[in-house]
Amino acid sequence: MAAIDTTALTKRYGETVALSALDLSIPSGVVYGFLGPNGAGKTTTMRLLTGLTPPTQGSGTVAGASITDRDELRAYVGYLPEEPPLYEEATGEEQLAYIAGLRDIPETYARERIHALLSDFDLAADADTRIAEYSKGMRQKVAYIQAILHEPSVVFLDEPTSGLDPRAARTIREKIRGLADDGTTVFLSTHILPVVEAVADSVGILYDGELIAEDDPDALTDSVGTEDSQTLEDVFLELTADDPAEETVVTDG
Repeated sequence: MAAIDTTALTKRYGETVALSALDLSIPSGVVYGFLGPNGAGKTTTMRLLTGLTPPTQGSGTVAGASITDRDELRAYVGYLPEEPPLYEEATGEEQLAYIAGLRDIPETYARERIHALLSDFDLAADADTRIAEYSKGMRQKVAYIQAILHEPSVVFLDEPTSGLDPRAARTIREKIRGLADDGTTVFLSTHILPVVEAVADSVGILYDGELIAEDDPDALTDSVGTEDSQTLEDVFLELTADDPAEETVVTDG
């Protein structure tokens, strides 16, 4: 059974089609890079797959749970949105303890896991510091930890390295790859294409609400255009060249 499976998944807002008949079959233990211009439907897709918004048509399952059953999904899914909810007045440890309570993680185990993850992300010394005093990178690390705290089967990450310094970005990249190597499926949406090239096993490109390309990164770069040394950036720009308001693609960092 696929970790993420959708059939003709569609979302409309009035007359606007945000996502059109999306078919996905993503196996367990892979990093799936999900690319597309601004407004292509990436965030809509992630909200559908995490049960945050209902589909207009079609169906889907994540870790075997229907995307329309939010209560069941929450046990198997972790989600890091582009702007993660963090409580400014809480300390890093308090934030994570609060999430552990919401996730019904036993207190003793939660405390041990929180301490281990804070240490793993070089946050142990700042565990008792208020999040309001954290840097962008520290906040992003806390948000990432809270997405994986309950050891979900599938993790959705929206721009997990955006705005991070190179060291923090590398840490997140390594952790993403480590998750997949340990059997977790990672659905990764980002504009920073080197991150996708570094960690993704498979890539899907969404354009105007439709999946227009899907393959492993090497196969995509070999199949589009005629140049010998194409990059994933070249493929992305070529496939989305008709977009009159094409987004900025970050090629380093």
